[in-house]
Amino acid sequence: MTSDRESSSPDAQADTGASDQLKLVLRRVFETQIPNYGDYNLVCATPGLDGETGFYVLGYRWRPAELVFAPFDVDSLAALEAPTAINTTNLSHTDELGTDAYEVGTNTGRIFRFSVLPQAALPAEDSSTLLEQAADWTDFRSFVQSYLDLA
Repeated sequence: MTSDRESSSPDAQADTGASDQLKLVLRRVFETQIPNYGDYNLVCATPGLDGETGFYVLGYRWRPAELVFAPFDVDSLAALEAPTAINTTNLSHTDELGTDAYEVGTNTGRIFRFSVLPQAALPAEDSSTLLEQAADWTDFRSFVQSYLDLA
């Protein structure tokens, strides 16, 4: 979750400001739960298929290859449960379900279906916030292609 300012229009700056603020909040959701949080790149993962409801701060690192799913509530932006780390010791499968939609499972039966998009829409009770993460999305797509080969 980097902070990129790519446009100089007032509306774009306002939207970027809201996106940057949201990135800070979601980073705290992850950092307060993961002891070595600095090792991870972060993206916001949204529901991957119709009927899915999970939103995650998704931490990933290249070496050792690992994904950490930190679920959060879209209204309160608070953590919902302890994060789940998936690495080569507990990875059962990784599948690409569609464009930017994935499924990752553990050998204990836990399955995560999610999407990572250049702009993540986070619905809230009274509005919707758009999280800009295009640079992070590009890096994550490279990572997930290598992760698909691990399973």
